[in-house]
Amino acid sequence: MKRSFLFFLFLALPVLASGSDDRKLSEHALKTFEIFKTIVEIDSSKNTGNEPKVARYLADQLIEAGFPEADIEMPRTGDLVSLIVRYGGDGSSGKKPILFLGHMDVVEAYAKDWERPPFQLTSDDTYFYGRGTTDNKFGVAQLTSTFIRLKKEGFVPNRDLYLVFSGDEESGMQTTRMLAYERPDLAQAEFALNSDAGGGDLGADGRAITYNIQAAEKTYSTWELTVHNPGGHSSRPRPDNAIYDLADAIRRIQAYHFPVRYSDMTRNYFRVTGEQLGGELGAAMIAFADNPDDKAASDRLEVESSYVGTTRTTCVVTMLKAGHAENALPQSATATVNCRIFPGVPASEVENTLRRVVDNGAVEFQSIYEATESPVSELREDVLEAVSEAVNSRYPDVQLLPYMESGGTDGMHFRRAGVPTWAVSAIFMNPDEMYAHGLNERVPIKAFYDALDHWSIIIRDLAGS
Repeated sequence: MKRSFLFFLFLALPVLASGSDDRKLSEHALKTFEIFKTIVEIDSSKNTGNEPKVARYLADQLIEAGFPEADIEMPRTGDLVSLIVRYGGDGSSGKKPILFLGHMDVVEAYAKDWERPPFQLTSDDTYFYGRGTTDNKFGVAQLTSTFIRLKKEGFVPNRDLYLVFSGDEESGMQTTRMLAYERPDLAQAEFALNSDAGGGDLGADGRAITYNIQAAEKTYSTWELTVHNPGGHSSRPRPDNAIYDLADAIRRIQAYHFPVRYSDMTRNYFRVTGEQLGGELGAAMIAFADNPDDKAASDRLEVESSYVGTTRTTCVVTMLKAGHAENALPQSATATVNCRIFPGVPASEVENTLRRVVDNGAVEFQSIYEATESPVSELREDVLEAVSEAVNSRYPDVQLLPYMESGGTDGMHFRRAGVPTWAVSAIFMNPDEMYAHGLNERVPIKAFYDALDHWSIIIRDLAGS
């Protein structure tokens, strides 16, 4: 171990020991923490070119634990790198492989905006802080360390297992597409388990409310809206202005509410979550489950960032680009509009809605990505039983629920490729404290150490002799 890691660990030991059991000081706990700290401190955001550093480090850890180099690949997709690790089974089950998904890249983070350095793992009495601490270096570290743990314990699975870590899930998903559509060995898997979504919801009092298994995802689609103008000298303003015209379009999009959508799965999710959560918000969830046309209930859920995406399609402006000089009228202005589309709604229908809402033929629409529509993965009994065993070992009475993800993950492409995929993160935390993609991302220290057995329980149940 490096001296810096030992020093950090020394500072963290009181946190590990307080109110905990000996498991938190085990070899597995220390290795998981070491991997977590190392990869969080590698800035693998878009355009840094650091994904290979993460992949190489993880590969070296696995090789040191006894994985043959021949079973570890780092395929390139342009300048991007993925990581594929085969845990060879004895074939005694006669079953197809299982994939374990994660992604090594993170969203950009600007140090000047953060209270703590985003690419240094820091902590207080409650949280670990840093970009990727939840999304998704938590999952990558826990899965990698679990493979190492099982290998050192001499575990031989009854089928092949694969770590499949993409390199650009947060941007173009080029590596994801390659892994899902260009690797027949992976596409023949019986199913995939994703570390990048799902997980347990805790109330403000720390009580477990539900454990959520992601079985479906909204369609991810992005448009650039652009207004052009002849421009001119800033001392001679025109009645038409590219920035003003674009701002009017943005205001119209902000004010528009897409119609309420629902499925049996989302209604059941709200019913059970509402019963467990209680209070005024819980009552709104139950009312929505009883009658999705209840406008008061849907309006109440729409103001909750954790739940609005489960009730409808959402579109939001995420970036702006305009003008070319401070003393010149803008010749163009562009807004990036990111939409998360309810399953079953074509992206073309959303674009037509946005055009109607903007109501300005001078606003040009350009789709940035081909929309990826993916099917629902109906939950199967063996997966539910394995995840239940892992979850109930920590929270015996919590109910497990399939749900639809408001965001998008690598899972959408694997589902589309014919591999049923469920996201079953090991994290339990309050959804109001989820700062993935935002400032000061963090994960509860308790959640990190409580998750240590999650994946090994699942793997032994699904692939044990």
